[in-house]
Amino acid sequence: MSLYRNILVAVDGSPDAEAALRHAAALARDQNARLTLLSVAPAAASTAGVGGATPADPLEFHAKMLREAAASVPDDASVSTLLERGDAADAILATAAKGSHDLIVMGSHGHSRFHRALLGSVSERVLKASETPVLLMRGGKVASDPGT
Repeated sequence: MSLYRNILVAVDGSPDAEAALRHAAALARDQNARLTLLSVAPAAASTAGVGGATPADPLEFHAKMLREAAASVPDDASVSTLLERGDAADAILATAAKGSHDLIVMGSHGHSRFHRALLGSVSERVLKASETPVLLMRGGKVASDPGT
């Protein structure tokens, strides 16, 4: 019997989200679970994307990101995509609740306390409000060689 049947993965193009997707794909294969990849475009067109750049068409930017993420999932894993518009944390929580997901997997950008105080953290908001278990992943950084 599988512990997880429906896994929701938040995709935002960050290294942390990519690590979350890799882990979720492996978990889905192991558990024979279905993956739902979710990307949330900002409600306001002026909102900056990942890395601070403002995409010309936020919906197309997020749709492309979802296509690329889905293409990276192994062929033997069941995957669907979903594109929402609005507040990311709210969309993740609503999707998890209405889709009967057993697990939410997402990246944790590890912002400073100052950044969280000003802007809030999507992962922190989801973690605090979700009735569904949440797995936060960090992309990790390549450690520099101490001998250099």
